[in-house]
Amino acid sequence: MCNVLKSNPMKYKLLIILFFSCIVQGCATYHITTESLLEQLVNSNQEQKSTYLFAAPFVIPTEVTGNSLREIKVLDKDEKEQTIQVTNRTGIRIWKRDGSKKTFYFNTLLVKDSFIIGKLDHFVGVDIKPINLNNIEKIELQK
Repeated sequence: MCNVLKSNPMKYKLLIILFFSCIVQGCATYHITTESLLEQLVNSNQEQKSTYLFAAPFVIPTEVTGNSLREIKVLDKDEKEQTIQVTNRTGIRIWKRDGSKKTFYFNTLLVKDSFIIGKLDHFVGVDIKPINLNNIEKIELQK
C-alpha cells in the first residue's frame, strides 16, 4: 500500500483530507446561556458516577460526584435549539469576562453558592477552580 501511495500522491492527499474530515465531524460545539443552564440544573440532583479505568490486567473502579442530567437543551451554530445526550465525554467550556476559559466534564458540573464547580477528570477527581456565575461570558458544550 505504501508503494501505491508513493506512486500516486493525489490518493495520499485524499486520504489525509478524509481522515481530518472524519475527526472534525465527530465533534459538535453548542452554546447555552447561563440562565438556561441554571434552569435545567434546578431539576437535577447530585449523584455519584462510577467509571472504570482499564489498565490491563487491572480494572480500577472510580467515583466522581456530579449532576444527574441525561440530556440538555442547547443552541447550535444556527441558533436552533437542540437536545443533546449528556455522557461522560460531554465537555463544557466556560469563558469568563476576563477572557480566560475553563474546560471540564459537563456531567461533573454542580452549582453551589453561586459558583460552578466541577472536575477536570473522572478518575482522580481533580477539582476546577470555582467559577462565579456573575463572571461568565459564554458557555459552550462539546459532544
